[in-house]
Amino acid sequence: MNQSTGVDDTFVRTRTALHAVAEHVLAAARHRATGRIGLAVTPGGFGTPPFGDERRTIAVDGTDLVVSVGPGDGASGVEVTRAPLRTLAAAATLAGLPAPGGPAEVYHLNTSCDPDAPLAVDVDAARLLADWYALGDAALRRWRAEIPGDEPSGVTLWPEHADVAIRAADINYGASPGDEYIAQPYLYVGPPAPPPTSPDGFWNASFGAYLTWDKVHSVADAVDFFRQGRRLARG
Repeated sequence: MNQSTGVDDTFVRTRTALHAVAEHVLAAARHRATGRIGLAVTPGGFGTPPFGDERRTIAVDGTDLVVSVGPGDGASGVEVTRAPLRTLAAAATLAGLPAPGGPAEVYHLNTSCDPDAPLAVDVDAARLLADWYALGDAALRRWRAEIPGDEPSGVTLWPEHADVAIRAADINYGASPGDEYIAQPYLYVGPPAPPPTSPDGFWNASFGAYLTWDKVHSVADAVDFFRQGRRLARG
């Protein structure tokens, strides 16, 4: 990846806008149909798993919203509609919602819902975020295959924090796009609180440990970080 060590205002605005889309459009649509909120990493960004009788999927691909309706297995008859992300209201309409609005009854929403405010989504920042999600998703899938005895959960992108994560043997592993506490995108390991101490300073946050994206150059780097966290958490 070619990301710099820092993040600028354009990146933060893009991250915030896409987080709002995740909460107020994608998670909202899936929850309305199924009662579930979990999303998944998809090419160019993230999206819902197929849901409903029509196997609808709603995804962010770069700076576009893409809605697919149909078999979802490569068969003919799939209808695909794509439009640039302009406002939450327009995205909700494309997704088949009467209005945008996240599932506040499930969790505390972390982004505001201003239906007609322009979504500030920059193409380069969106690509960097998509690349980070793809690396995190691949690393988590490789890691969960390495630790079947820990009974890892499936890989899920959770809309409340916009992070892709798994839980295995009471430890959370994930990749975050960054937040108000850690500005850069980062990997994390979250053991049961309080975090254990370690002489090398691995545990560097109240929730456990994090590693910012400028120090992660490959899927193997990410898996090594998860592996080290598991080893130290187990003492």
